[in-house]
Order: sequence, then C-alpha cells, then structure tokens
Amino acid sequence: MQRRGLPALVTSGIILAGFGFSLAVNWPGHLSYDSVMQLWEGRSGLYNNWHPPVMAWLLGVFDRLSPGAALFAAFDAALAFGSFLALAWLYPRMAWWAAGLAAAAVLLPQMLLYQGIVWKDVLFADAGLCGFVCLAWATKVWLTPRLRYGLIGAGAGFLMLAALARQNGVILLAAGAGALGWIAALQAGGSRLRAAALYGGAFLAGTIGAAAAATLALDTRLYDDTGPSTQIERLQAYDIIGALKSNPHLHFTAIERGDPLLDRRMRELGARFYNPERSDTLLLSPALQSALLNAKPGVLAKDWRALILQHPWTYLRVRADVFRWVFLTPDISRCVPDYEGVDGPPDVMKDLGLTERYDARDEALDNYAAFFVGSPVYSHAAWGAAAAIALVLLLRRRRPADIAMAGLLAGALLCTASFFVISIACDYRYLYVLDLSALAALFYLALDPSGFRLRWQTGGTHER
Repeated sequence: MQRRGLPALVTSGIILAGFGFSLAVNWPGHLSYDSVMQLWEGRSGLYNNWHPPVMAWLLGVFDRLSPGAALFAAFDAALAFGSFLALAWLYPRMAWWAAGLAAAAVLLPQMLLYQGIVWKDVLFADAGLCGFVCLAWATKVWLTPRLRYGLIGAGAGFLMLAALARQNGVILLAAGAGALGWIAALQAGGSRLRAAALYGGAFLAGTIGAAAAATLALDTRLYDDTGPSTQIERLQAYDIIGALKSNPHLHFTAIERGDPLLDRRMRELGARFYNPERSDTLLLSPALQSALLNAKPGVLAKDWRALILQHPWTYLRVRADVFRWVFLTPDISRCVPDYEGVDGPPDVMKDLGLTERYDARDEALDNYAAFFVGSPVYSHAAWGAAAAIALVLLLRRRRPADIAMAGLLAGALLCTASFFVISIACDYRYLYVLDLSALAALFYLALDPSGFRLRWQTGGTHER
C-alpha cells in the first residue's frame, strides 16, 4: 500500500463510490419483457432455451435469497466494478491518469446505468471481464502455485459463466485459453511450446467440458427446447428474404418446389416488410409469419446454404447491411440504446408480485443516458477503434498481464465480428461486451502507461 500511495487509494475510492451510486440509482434493477420472463422461469425452476437457461437459473438462485432481481443486479455490478477495483491494485505504482479515467468511467452509461439492467448481455460482458482480470492477477502470483491455480480456476469459472450466458460466448473461452497459453510460455523456464499447450489446452478442454455438463444439467429443466432450431430458421429466412429484396430475380429451388406458398409469401410480402435493422418487422405480416412457421422441414436450410455458395456476393452484401446497423447504429434511437423501469406480460408480472414501473428516477436515468446518445460514448465503432489501439499497445509491450487484457480485447472483437453472421437486430446491448472491454483496457493502460518500448523478460517475473 505504501508503494501504491495516494493515487491507488483515490482511484479505489472512486470505483467503490461508483459501485454504491450505481446500486442506489438503479435499485432494485430494470427489467424488460425478456428479463421478467427469465425471472419467472428462474422462480419456477423450468426454462426454455430461447435464451441461455443459465440466466434464468441464476436469477432463480438470487430470487430464493430475496424475491426479485435486485440481488442479481448487485451481483452483476459487483463483477464489473470489482474487476476495475482489482485492476487498480495490479501494479505496485499507479499513475494519476487512472484516477481521472476511473471517475469518467463510473459516470458513463456503460457503468452507471447498464449495471442495473437485467440483461444476459450485461452478465456476459461482466463475467468475461472478471475472468480475464483473474488471469491478469494470476501472472502477478505465478511463482506461488496455490494462488496461481486458484486465480486460473476462478478465471475459468467466470469465463464459463460468460460462455453459458450468450450463444457465441465460447469465443471468450477460446480467447482465454489462448491468452493463458501465451502467458505460460512467457513464464516457462523450459519448453515454451509445451507450457503453452499444457495450460491453454487444459484450460480450454476443462471449461468447455464443464460448460457442456452445465448445459446438460440445465436442459433437464427445459419445458421448451425449440429455441435454437427456431432461431436458426429465423436467421435463414431473414437472409433469404434480404437477398430477394436485393435481387428479386433470384430463385431458390428447394423452397419453390417444396413449399410454393412460402416462396410466394416471401416474394410478395418479404421484401415489403424486410428491414436490416431487425427481423421483427417480418412478424408484422400474419400471412408471412404463418408461412414461415409452417415451412416444410429443411427447405430454408437448403436454400440458405445455396445462397451462400452460389450467390456469395449477394449474401455478403445483405449481411454487411445488417452488420452496419448493429455495429454503426446509424439511428441509435431505433436500436434500444438503454432501458429503464420494469415491464412484462401482465399475468407473469402479477404472478411474480411485480408492478409496471417507470417513475421519476427512471425518467431521470433515461434523460441522463439520452445526453450521451449521438456521441462516441454510444458508438460501438469508437469503442472498437479504442479496443484495436489498446490491443496493439498491449501486444507491443507484452507484459504477462498485458497478454491477459489483450485476450479480453481479442475475444470482444471476435465476438463483435461474429455478429456479421448471426445478427438479426441492432439492439445496442448485443455489442456491450466490446464497449466494456475497451473501457477496462483503457483504464488498465492508464494504471502504468510506461514501458511500451520495452519487452518483458521471458524468464521469471521481472521487468527489463
């Protein structure tokens, strides 16, 4: 503590004050339609897999301790603010820059508001951040096996939670394994390749195995397991209809021959209701929705593959337009930049003992968030650029803890890139992991901005 001095104490105080303030202004949390349904599933102990069941399960665990989602929101916030606090004590000395950046960070919507919103995307980002911070701390105690393995195990647990919280969350697991393997190679006294393979391979195999086991256990409580298959069909239909809007002269033989009614509805109604902002607009046509729900098995999948293989430029053009909306958010007001209050199905709300809420405090938070709309604070492109710059700086300096934070950024950027293929809506929260990861990396760099021209000594744990 004496070496860290006043900057560390001030920075820690700012982070703790931000945590308390975020809890106070958001308590007992903000719940959208999906959040209310997941809380109801958590309380009943029966899940569907339209959303990852771990979210409902975790809500149920906290609901049994105290009814509602307040404790879950506090847990979520503790992951994010706790990660920043842990980073603040990572190095023996700290620059005053970190205190200033901490003060700015805790006042941004990504920390102040989002930590009170009960969304899987927030849990995903927070758990992922916490996992990589554990790996960063493992590099500082590497010579003490008990602490090293304990922190690696904690990192694995948090990254496994992140992977369970989002369908593409396994990307963070792979990034974590890669980062740990590289760290082990830097610390190895003997064969670097062997150390990298041992640590990285064991980490990846262990976390994927544990995540698979957890998924199987949660699946025993499913009351509806049609989520993934229906979501894939929805994505396939969205891409095919987008291609038809782009080029009405395209022919999809499997649909034309196997389901002529679906072909006619997609051509007549699909182009009219298609919107690259989100696939929900297709549901505005009951006739089109009925045709999609009753589509002949396999025809959408067969023609979706044909679209990619036979008309790749059309597919890429359609996907690029969809990705432009989720990444660049040309009109962010149409992409749900934030959420305040509580709302859901009336019967479910009644069963949970919840009432609809949008009070003066929620309105004040809404107005506060609106102040940042249109600025770089609400720009995934700006945060993506910051993440890319931070990644280059970290890989240039290459301290072992730098590799852990670089893994976080690489994972967040790869998760972002995956939305080029899977996105069906432009909601801002989908790429929240990118924003939070970039913010954490900037804070980490501010702790000690020196040494970017230096290289970490490959043996031991001393800087050169």
